[in-house]
Amino acid sequence: MAYLQPADYTNYGLPAGTTADWVTAATALINSYCRRPDLNVIQYTERLRITSGSQAVRLTYLPLAPLGAATTPLVSVEGRYAKPRRGQIVDETLFEISWAFSLPGQWIGIDPASVDYDSATGELTLPWNLLGLPYNEVMVTYTAGLATIGDDIKTACAQIVRNAQATPALNASRTRIDTMWMQYFSSSLVDETVQAWLRPYVANRLG
Repeated sequence: MAYLQPADYTNYGLPAGTTADWVTAATALINSYCRRPDLNVIQYTERLRITSGSQAVRLTYLPLAPLGAATTPLVSVEGRYAKPRRGQIVDETLFEISWAFSLPGQWIGIDPASVDYDSATGELTLPWNLLGLPYNEVMVTYTAGLATIGDDIKTACAQIVRNAQATPALNASRTRIDTMWMQYFSSSLVDETVQAWLRPYVANRLG
């Protein structure tokens, strides 16, 4: 879904007669720059390795936000005490007990309500498993994005359209603006001002 609707064009400095293909291409360019499929609230699944000695992980896509009638952005959480790497065994006795009961490698459901999270940073703090061993791998299904597209995104979208229309190679009469053509000029279309508006929404580890 385009981040600007025709009714928004004049409010954000675009001519009322701007064709939808400009805005659609600018929207695709924003998603590409932010390294995510969409800035609206959608569902993601991530499998993350937990640093030895820590019970926290950081999710990639922000901000965390519930979808629809849900009260939490955490849809499901699973953790496992996988076989530690060399030098990562915290307690030899507990490890031997867990190995005897075939616990390493088993995925265990974690109640999302027991997981502490920060919507703004995407940091999750996990509980300990039943034997008191830390999880060292987690799989999280969660929802993240913007429930309402704000002025910063709309302004960025309009600015990209203006930058494109001011670029001689793109400023031609055509019925459709090809997204890949826009992508070719992305370094000049997504200028420093646009980057500043989009910075909070760039995927954590991918951007």
